[in-house]
Amino acid sequence: MTILAKICGINSFIAAQTAIDSGADLLGFIYFSKSPRHLPIDNAQALMQQARQHASARANKVNLVSVVVNPDNELLDHIARELKPDFIQLHGHETPERVADIRARLNVSLIKAISVSSKDDVATARVYEPLVAHMLFDAKPPKDATLPGGVGAKFDWTLMEGHKGLAPWFLAGGLDPWNVADAIATAKAPMVDVSSGVERGPGLKDPSLITQFLKNAKGS
Repeated sequence: MTILAKICGINSFIAAQTAIDSGADLLGFIYFSKSPRHLPIDNAQALMQQARQHASARANKVNLVSVVVNPDNELLDHIARELKPDFIQLHGHETPERVADIRARLNVSLIKAISVSSKDDVATARVYEPLVAHMLFDAKPPKDATLPGGVGAKFDWTLMEGHKGLAPWFLAGGLDPWNVADAIATAKAPMVDVSSGVERGPGLKDPSLITQFLKNAKGS
């Protein structure tokens, strides 16, 4: 099985370049002011354009993802118009009704993230799956966390055993170059997502960790 990998929280060209050159399938760009990986729209626009140009020059197919948390319609419209992402990732507490509204509003494929600590949490994906291109299963952050993801927390990967889904889904939460192969084998995940696991500090992507993560995720 070919594993698809997303490097999230891209906030520099060297990180984007390394991810593309090392075989990343998706790059995530975060718009959430509390995140150390937050990029204002103008910065994201310039960096995403650089990433597209580099991927094109390398003849690599890479999808770009705008990650938002409980966005209002004004922000969504602005992102869709200015950034033209391949996907918008909803990483907040968006209800199925809100996701359906966003889907009707935008001509952009959606990824919905949900936090997991039990089998019941995994089951909640069913109501979202008809509305989105992909689901993303992340660990529930600690109670005192200010971020919905990207904090290095992980969950019991065996909770994903037997989960099929209507479309390929992402495994996220606490992944890093050293555990990603085990995580894929345990959860039978077709796609993986990493952010803090390839950083040397909050928001500081480490090119060597990006390369090693992608190598280990893809078994190359």
